[in-house]
Amino acid sequence: MPERHQIAFYGKGGIDKSTTKIVSGAEAVAMIRSGDTVAFSGFVGIGTPEAVICALEKRFLETGEPSNLTLFFAAAPGDGKDKGLNRLAHDGLVKRLIGGHFKLVPKLAELAVSGKCEAYNLPLGIISHLFREIAVGKPRLISKVGLRTFVDPRIDGGKLNSNTTEDLVELTAIDGEPGLLYKTFPIHVAILRGTTADPSGNVTMEKEALTLDNLTIATAAKNSGGIVIAQVERIDAAGSLNPRDVKIPGHLVDYVVVAEPEHHMQTYATQYNGAFSGELRAPPDRAASMELNERKIIVRRCALELRKGDVVNLGIGMPEGLAAVATEENIINQLTLTTESGTIGGTPQRGLDFGAAINPESIIDQNQMFDFIDGGGLDLACLGFAQVDAQANVNVSRFGDVLAGAGGFINISQNTRLLFFCGTFTKDLRTEIRDGKLVILQEGQAKFIEKVEQITFSGEYARETHQTVLIVTERCVFSLIPEGLELIEVAPGIDIERDILAHMEFRPIIRQPREMAALIFADGPMNLDQLLLERLLSEGIDFDAERSTRPARYGLDAGNLVTPSFEEKPTMPTSQTPDIQTLTNQINEMLAKFNMPGADPAALVREQARNIEAFAQATQVANKGAYGVVEKQLELFRAASSQLLMMFEDAALAPKERGELAKQAYEVALIGSREITSMAVKASENAFAITRKRMTEIFEQFRKAATIGRIREAGPAERKA
Repeated sequence: MPERHQIAFYGKGGIDKSTTKIVSGAEAVAMIRSGDTVAFSGFVGIGTPEAVICALEKRFLETGEPSNLTLFFAAAPGDGKDKGLNRLAHDGLVKRLIGGHFKLVPKLAELAVSGKCEAYNLPLGIISHLFREIAVGKPRLISKVGLRTFVDPRIDGGKLNSNTTEDLVELTAIDGEPGLLYKTFPIHVAILRGTTADPSGNVTMEKEALTLDNLTIATAAKNSGGIVIAQVERIDAAGSLNPRDVKIPGHLVDYVVVAEPEHHMQTYATQYNGAFSGELRAPPDRAASMELNERKIIVRRCALELRKGDVVNLGIGMPEGLAAVATEENIINQLTLTTESGTIGGTPQRGLDFGAAINPESIIDQNQMFDFIDGGGLDLACLGFAQVDAQANVNVSRFGDVLAGAGGFINISQNTRLLFFCGTFTKDLRTEIRDGKLVILQEGQAKFIEKVEQITFSGEYARETHQTVLIVTERCVFSLIPEGLELIEVAPGIDIERDILAHMEFRPIIRQPREMAALIFADGPMNLDQLLLERLLSEGIDFDAERSTRPARYGLDAGNLVTPSFEEKPTMPTSQTPDIQTLTNQINEMLAKFNMPGADPAALVREQARNIEAFAQATQVANKGAYGVVEKQLELFRAASSQLLMMFEDAALAPKERGELAKQAYEVALIGSREITSMAVKASENAFAITRKRMTEIFEQFRKAATIGRIREAGPAERKA
């Protein structure tokens, strides 16, 4: 491919790169030609090369050049008003827009909706991956992301107006199943941002909140025969940069522009925060709790579904509040919250700081994050919604003349196992909570309508892929089932006919909806930190007479006994202090199914789980830092309980002997439970050591009991051995 920019400019009065790569913004944008395809970095204000964009706008307004540009961007680099790519929304400057998100670049969105330029909205993750495909010279990107949505060529093909005619998305087949082909094209100019550069053009990003797709975009432009312009805030001496810190190597960079501080803010809301970039670790967030209103009710309901260790994606808008609730409930460190921008861990931020996180554990490139998302790596995603229809289709991308764009919504919503759409039941409503009940003060515009204006999420496709989907509002919760949307929960104080059905354009499936949990509507914390621990410890054991095998990960089989399923996600416990006699009766009922009344080896496992639960609850009160030790005890318990059940399984005992042995061990477990309870009441700094010792004693008694049973049944020779 001819290197058009280098041929046209470097030898004909352009900048002499042999002497310097450090130039002014005006000199850099003078290299951009009319008709070029220009790719930009930026996620809201993070990584947005504001100084270079300003210089490009100034050149066009003064000279009319360059014109007819194609602007190519993943996340919207803008502030929702005038900054970022909003500066380039001038008639004649833009010929075509190819973007992932438009809400924060409303001036470009207006051009797209009005038909003043060609315009496409593609999934943010697809654009992020297209940069990579262009870099390696592939003609198409193949993916299932976008099927049955407005991006599917059987619907709109991602086109935003009637003047947009070229097909960038094609339908294909992948192993007999439908898929999509996304067309690649050359990138003539890449405009990127870093922190520090040296005279050779090597660029680091140590103060940036995100790395985004900078390296991939630079490679794509360079391999297309184009040029790369990098905005930085400072220049360092040649040879001084640590090679591991260099994110864009100098051979890919043609021009370096040093920006003034006002055009190089870390985000549009924050000049610089070292906790965003990993330079420092901020103390725990002590910000005031969210006001108890409809927004908090919604994210609280979503929070009740969280499990310890979940990897969660939070969408823009209302879902951002889930991070605030997780912080307020002291569970933020028990989850891994992520954003599609590339942050992993920490506390994702809201508003014009969105995309950044305080104290992230890791910051990876955006295209790498979408590798994880598209591959099904997320446990749960919490996304917003604006419209839902009778087919369970969801629209977040376009409403009349308002173009928000899909962003990463399609990638995330199509590839996450457990999906929550959260939003108010109607638009612009007013509510209050009185005595633990929700009161609707003013209704808004209906959001549950007969047919959405644009399909950003396909309910039909979700049913075909057996996805778990909940739609959470302040007054009710819906679940996606094969027959459609089912109303499964109703807020206290809400009348189904008056407050729900009267404001829907279709009727959901209604069977026996339950009341939403009362704690969602109460002031003060919900104590989710304790609930998460209880789920892990107390609800990990189940009995199912219809099952005859243990989970494959244990590789054991003892009839219908089901071993502790710690990796599965249980339901919320209904009692924190189970009655011993009731528990005994329940155990005897189960054992009757084995024809072994009065004893059950599985009770040993269950009792030990309750031992740990009791200990953990007391220790939590005495010492909030107990979690690490409890987790270690749980790890030991997993191994010991599995080994114990294997011993019972392997011991060739007669029914009578087995019953005596199990009953003896069961009684030991009950005694141990009472002792643990007593210890829990006196929980102190020494509780860990005491409990660990007691657990060791109990397990040793189990082993001795099992050994005695083997000897009783063994022959003389075996006994001697």
